[in-house]
Amino acid sequence: MSKARLVITAVVLEGRSQSEVARTYGVSQPWISRLVARYRAEGEAAFQPRSRRPHRSPSATDPAVTDLVLTLRKDLAGQGLDAGPHTICWHLQTHHQVTLSPATVSRILTRQSLVTPEPKKRPKSSYVRFEADLPNQTWQTDFTHYRLVTGRDVEVLNFIDDHSRYLLACVAFHRVTGPAVAITFKETVATHGIPASVLSDNGMVFTTRFAGGKGGRNGLETELHRLNIVQKNSSPNHPQTCGKVERLHQTLKKWLRAQPVQPATLAQLQTLLNQFTEHYNTRRPHRSLNRRTPAAAYTARPKATPSGTRTDTHDRVRRDRIDDTGAVTLRHNGRLHHIGLGRTLTRTPVLLLIDDLDIRIINAATGELYRHLTLDTTRDHQPLGTPPGRPPRTRRQPDPQ
Repeated sequence: MSKARLVITAVVLEGRSQSEVARTYGVSQPWISRLVARYRAEGEAAFQPRSRRPHRSPSATDPAVTDLVLTLRKDLAGQGLDAGPHTICWHLQTHHQVTLSPATVSRILTRQSLVTPEPKKRPKSSYVRFEADLPNQTWQTDFTHYRLVTGRDVEVLNFIDDHSRYLLACVAFHRVTGPAVAITFKETVATHGIPASVLSDNGMVFTTRFAGGKGGRNGLETELHRLNIVQKNSSPNHPQTCGKVERLHQTLKKWLRAQPVQPATLAQLQTLLNQFTEHYNTRRPHRSLNRRTPAAAYTARPKATPSGTRTDTHDRVRRDRIDDTGAVTLRHNGRLHHIGLGRTLTRTPVLLLIDDLDIRIINAATGELYRHLTLDTTRDHQPLGTPPGRPPRTRRQPDPQ
């Protein structure tokens, strides 16, 4: 038997006083008075558990505001955009002049079962973050894959400013190549200025540092060296170093998947990429930027520029073997050049002593100098020319008629 039923029995049926019953059962007399009044008005229903929810909640969120929060959540998620509590708060204040705390928005979304708990997700506080102090102090670059509605795979190359997350370039290619990266970088520099450094992973389109001596500088590396820009590369198998551009790829793909019409051609994809770039830079608040847009952060401070002048040259020693055509190959500025040495030296091991365009080719065993030349970057083939001591060839004149 419940204590409420004992109290009612003692007061109503036994006729005991409320003060005596309160002392006997260790309850307050006002509670007994309310219980007795409820029993006389409702009968047995008085013993059923009742909600403790207050009759009025003056500080509760207006139902119209709650509906607006749910509408924003649906619209943002439907467009493939971030729809978290902080973003919703920004839209409420910016576009609707309504101020709510992120905690309140989170409770509204949780009550509507719109939040999926992820207890195993690594908290953001566990990451060691770094950020450039000024715009153009560091650019991050990488490319990602995307599949057109026709099933064809293409690639999207991105350049993003490390300080402001400003999307500097977002270009679609059938395949991202070294020349494509170099051309896109030059166009981006022409639009946004020269950065102090560029950070990328170790893909061959960005760096040839893992290609040994055979790689030479590719197009991007050559341009960075020409402009005195510091080149930075992430540690192998550590994509977190380029985390900002990697995170951008997730945001971009989520937005593309949400578009009502999926692109079937490269031109259609580029049109969508241009729309995404404009929205991402100017209309999407970024949590890491204190809810500012990347464009606002990019223009708030003076831009960094390359510091000092480099005096280093691209010196390297390369081991090779003369091929069956009597030549060795050398890559410069992403372009392959063939240096002739003569078929008589086929399969001979050689050393290439390279100082930018100045090249000496010697026998790897004896040190005999086979050829010393200045690379002609306008020609794919560097002909052997006339051997020392031999007069130059002359064209045979036709016999007079």
